[in-house]
Amino acid sequence: MALNEIVKSLKASRFFQHKHDISDVLGYLNKVVPVNSAQDILIGDDCAAIPDGDEYLLFAIEGLVGEFVREMPEFAGYSGVMVNISDIYAMGGRPLAVVNALWSEGAINAKAIVEGMAKASKAYGVPIVGGHSNVRSNQGQLAVSILGKAKKLLSSFNARPGDKLLMAIDMRGKFESAYPYWNASTKASSERLRGDLEILPTLAEEGLCDAAKDISMAGVIGTSIMLLECSKAGAHINLDALPIPADVPMLRWLSAFPSFGFILSVRPENSDAVIKKFKDRFIACQEIGSINNTKLVTLGYQGNTETLWDLNTNNFILPSVSAD
Repeated sequence: MALNEIVKSLKASRFFQHKHDISDVLGYLNKVVPVNSAQDILIGDDCAAIPDGDEYLLFAIEGLVGEFVREMPEFAGYSGVMVNISDIYAMGGRPLAVVNALWSEGAINAKAIVEGMAKASKAYGVPIVGGHSNVRSNQGQLAVSILGKAKKLLSSFNARPGDKLLMAIDMRGKFESAYPYWNASTKASSERLRGDLEILPTLAEEGLCDAAKDISMAGVIGTSIMLLECSKAGAHINLDALPIPADVPMLRWLSAFPSFGFILSVRPENSDAVIKKFKDRFIACQEIGSINNTKLVTLGYQGNTETLWDLNTNNFILPSVSAD
């Protein structure tokens, strides 16, 4: 697939559009309470990082797409817990507990969702401590919220020009049927899952990295744009450098929502040490680009270069000045 076709497909994808919708919602909030006017709690990170003495409380929530809950209820329940846990680790923290809000058409239709949440809770060692349920709804919906704690932060606001952009992903998985979910979790041992995630707070606490984001439904490129927008930076990303399974087409991989996947912006002198931390646990980690001060996101592929996004003129998730 040619690079210009990849750029067009990414811009038109529902995953980019879902993330871009966030800017409108934040725009409504921005008219009443200016977003990021208070520098102690920034909006745009994977979690709200609330100062708590010398540490931070981390607070986040994820809502699951309705069709996902209907068609794959157990995996949706599992994912609701898993993605929140990933958000906490992406910020350099460790999770404490989750709660959920569940709607279903009858109690029996809640069973698979709850069983999925319970399996993830057990696998990752994070308790479900409460929530809300309504089994008299006309459709299934699920949202899960999490609380965690961090000693040192990894933040979307800390990428700097000159940093190396790294992608870390667990390749020991598979796509869930026709869906974009790259599942390297449900068949793995609890020991492996917990040990792999522990890399993130270790990087923060050892001072090897201070900027990261977990790869969300926007895929590796959309997630990178979110990181860059928060940091008021740009980047050139080399698609040829991405760690990618041999039998997966590039465009599908760019849309993958992995169970373990992170983007990290790392000072050049720390890059080798960060890569080694992941590779020591058999996690693929490679340099895929470099951070610059242009606020342009450009892609390179098979000898060609295209501009994907211009953050100078087009916001991605943060509100525009003229949001109505």
